[in-house]
Amino acid sequence: MAEPLEISGLVKTYRQPVLDYLDLVVSGGVFALLGPNGAGKTTLVSILTTLVRPDAGVARIGGVDVVRDPAGVRRLVAATGQETTIDDLLTGHENLVMLGRLLGLGARARARADELLEQVGLVAAAGRRVSTYSGGMRRRLDLAASFMTQPYVLFLDEPTTGLDPVSRRRVWDDVRTLASTGTTVFLTTQTLDEAEALADRIAVLRQGTIVADGTAAELTALVGGQRIDLLDADGRLVHSVETDGSAGSVERALAALAPHQRGLQVSLHSPTLDDAFVALTRDHEEVAA
Repeated sequence: MAEPLEISGLVKTYRQPVLDYLDLVVSGGVFALLGPNGAGKTTLVSILTTLVRPDAGVARIGGVDVVRDPAGVRRLVAATGQETTIDDLLTGHENLVMLGRLLGLGARARARADELLEQVGLVAAAGRRVSTYSGGMRRRLDLAASFMTQPYVLFLDEPTTGLDPVSRRRVWDDVRTLASTGTTVFLTTQTLDEAEALADRIAVLRQGTIVADGTAAELTALVGGQRIDLLDADGRLVHSVETDGSAGSVERALAALAPHQRGLQVSLHSPTLDDAFVALTRDHEEVAA
């Protein structure tokens, strides 16, 4: 059976390469694509959702080619961007029913709207105009709209941009619930805790190329083990010593400190996904500097 998403040698250029012979396979679950601004994340999603044609290479959703059969791909996918696409003048329920009818659900549209409003916790607000919704409520309604007909692959392009922490976590819960139904979720984000909280697998995109791919733990392991940080009275880093985190290793590292370092504050630092992201997306010029 075909993978949910297969990419081989994908190229897209706007004056300069945005995607540079990119290869990627996503086999299911929640997949997160990380990358700095300009890395090519939105361009990649635009190609996979048939909005933009690649210059070269092949991309398939469930075995269906995005260039040769864009209509077939559109029947398999749904997408939620950084801006919601719902109608402010309609109620939450009316938005979903209208979309369901446009998608051919007919008489089943109302029942499906009711199911999804309950799933994303918007039953109490179902009869209110969307113009009265908070940003988090609008985002959850947008997610519900993406599931009117269950997609094979759901693309979420930075879905929690601009949301407060409570709303973000509610959206995360909604994504987990929706993904548990069997849909593959392709998430692009610059929010590292979001990727760590949601994704089964994470890839890092830099200058149009995948530079790392694995679980959050595997990516953090790429930047080394634990270290002892020595800080001055103002909390500024003065010196670091590598350690494996064991008591013996820490004791040896502290014993080796110079006399003038003994008055510094000590902090045991474990590598994080933030550390991995910074290391993996650092420009060549920065590395050489």
